[in-house]
Amino acid sequence: MDGMTPTTTQQAALAARYGAAVPATGPWNATIAGMLDHRSVRGYRPDALPPGTLETLVAAAQSAATSSNLQTWSVVSVEDPAARAVMTEIAGGQKHIMECPLFLVFLADIGRNDRLGIAEGTPLAGMPYLETFLVAAIDAALAAQNAVVAAESLGLSTVYIGALRNDTQRVADTLGLPPGTAGVFGLCVGYSRPGAEGEVKPRLPQATILHRDRYDASGEPAARAAYDAEMSGFSQRNEMAADTWTARVIARIGTIKALRGRDRLAVALNALGFPLR
Repeated sequence: MDGMTPTTTQQAALAARYGAAVPATGPWNATIAGMLDHRSVRGYRPDALPPGTLETLVAAAQSAATSSNLQTWSVVSVEDPAARAVMTEIAGGQKHIMECPLFLVFLADIGRNDRLGIAEGTPLAGMPYLETFLVAAIDAALAAQNAVVAAESLGLSTVYIGALRNDTQRVADTLGLPPGTAGVFGLCVGYSRPGAEGEVKPRLPQATILHRDRYDASGEPAARAAYDAEMSGFSQRNEMAADTWTARVIARIGTIKALRGRDRLAVALNALGFPLR
């Protein structure tokens, strides 16, 4: 690997992900290396993807775990420019939705199983509960992450678009979603535009995430201060506005306005056929 031993390659990958707080090294392979190299890319070339790429990514997505094999998710490949323009507007003008050759909207989909129950003469009493929606949202997330790992293994770049939840009703109307189906996030896939590759974004030290036997938050203040310093450097290098992780958290969820309409998500989901009892 460019003259580096697996150990030095691993250490470099961990340093890129954690900065100074590098955890202990352990087993390593190309799959793990690729996962640690993940970064969000927000600029794409117009190059078409190889034939069958969409189907391959969906096959990878369908190979993810799914609770009780209920398979309560679906995905829409949005190809119509007018529909993409609506998605872009909902997401606050994120232009990469229009740029990328493949834009997917992952759905929490309990409607398919609801229709199954009706067709079989056995309405499913467990449908209108929070647990059922939560299973569907988790299923969609697991499937999408499998697709991301597969895409990046093929040399493609990705970025999630959680801002589609700003207006789930409009997403549903634009994509013709049936009752019991809601878009939980989008996903851009394509070849990164030169200069848009970005760098690996540092994550919190493992000591704040990994707990052994019992949850222990005693080291959080010092770890957060160190992480803020890492994120400040990352922000300066990547010309981002909020310069620390602390500032980002406060800016993102410190006010109701910052939720950009997602404070009304429960009401919107109820209207889409998710009563959430």
